[in-house]
Amino acid sequence: MVVAERVERAVIYFVRRPRTGSAGGAAGPHPGQAGPDAAGPSAALFLTEPVRGVADLAALLAAAPWLATAPRGDGHGVLVLPGLLASDTSTLPLRGFLGRLGYDVRGWDLGLNRGPTEEVLAGMPRALLAHARRTGHPVSLVGWSLGGVYARELARHHSRHVRRVITLGSPFAMKDPRRQSRVHGPYQHLSHLHAESARLPVFEQRARPIGVPSTSVYSRLDGVVSWQACVEPETERHQNVEVRCPHIGFGVDPAALWLVADRLAVPPGQHRPFRPPPLLRPLYPDR
Repeated sequence: MVVAERVERAVIYFVRRPRTGSAGGAAGPHPGQAGPDAAGPSAALFLTEPVRGVADLAALLAAAPWLATAPRGDGHGVLVLPGLLASDTSTLPLRGFLGRLGYDVRGWDLGLNRGPTEEVLAGMPRALLAHARRTGHPVSLVGWSLGGVYARELARHHSRHVRRVITLGSPFAMKDPRRQSRVHGPYQHLSHLHAESARLPVFEQRARPIGVPSTSVYSRLDGVVSWQACVEPETERHQNVEVRCPHIGFGVDPAALWLVADRLAVPPGQHRPFRPPPLLRPLYPDR
């Protein structure tokens, strides 16, 4: 645990220190204003993902008492979508947490996420519509990484059945997969399983705002995808919120879990800006 904390501090220092040669020593572009040539995660961030993920899991256990006081909602339906090469098993802690807060939470029940296969493209709308019928109300979508890209497209095409969307480290605004993603190779390796490209949204389509309230949760310590690819300009309906966790930690990071609970508790049709309690404000660098 001590080693993990030291690695985390060192990574934070090198990622967040002021950049020399930039105007005023600025640390980088503001969320939603990143340039099209944003570089991908550093090798240091990528290689330390596992140890930082273990640190986040340990932090989850320590944070259990205050997470138990997280905002509770009205118990509406929530559908959680996993990332690339992950299944519902990866979202068990997140779904368990939301279930304890009283939500009717479901996994996607489509096995391992191998990308946008025909089975996935047909199965996700069925899962959404079935959950909406079962609960009698629009469903909130929580998507981790590629799952968040799916969630936004589901909301775009089935907005009547979607209450809000929360994405966790989801590169929906990624322009250059080779530079901005460390998993572009595995994704391409699976491309023979994917649906025809004509059925998949291009960048201009993915990056367009969606018609329901949404929150993009991102981390500058993400070692898998570029954080700049996970945000868009803020509006009355959309907000970007920064946390400090690795890509594999979004589903167990205490700050991310609290944020998800806070967003789900917002009444339907509203987009109340996220304002963490004073004691938790240090967990959210941009707040």
